[in-house]
Amino acid sequence: MIEVGDIAPNFALEGITGDGAEQKRFSLADYRGSPVVLVFYPADNSPICTAQLRSYTDDMSAFESVDAQVLALSPQSLAGHTEFAKRNGGFGFPLLSDVDRKVAKDFDILGPLGFYRRSVFVIDAKGIIRWARRAAAGLTFRPVNEIVEAVRSIGE
Repeated sequence: MIEVGDIAPNFALEGITGDGAEQKRFSLADYRGSPVVLVFYPADNSPICTAQLRSYTDDMSAFESVDAQVLALSPQSLAGHTEFAKRNGGFGFPLLSDVDRKVAKDFDILGPLGFYRRSVFVIDAKGIIRWARRAAAGLTFRPVNEIVEAVRSIGE
């Protein structure tokens, strides 16, 4: 199982910009040099996932204050992500499509039936995982202040 202190598995996934206006390929390696917050969420348009991503978008200035790039991943298609983003007025970060769940497998966040477990990883500027939270049940999510504090602590 991948743990804190391990090098984050690199990936390249198709995704959309937070506003849903552009589709492109996103690679974790493209963000080396800055902290990255990987947010794994189970499903577009579900009430808890929507609340989670809206919360993170509403507090983007907190992530920006620690120079962190947020990337949100789920197993839905690009078309699903685009509709989700447009329905919600856009998000402050890209939504990436892990349709085959390969990245989820690499980060050990799949539940027993192959479903995404709501999870967050903080990766430092060198690509090392510095903080990880995997939910046992998907009914809650990590608050912005907790994640931002984790990012802040890697600079100390």
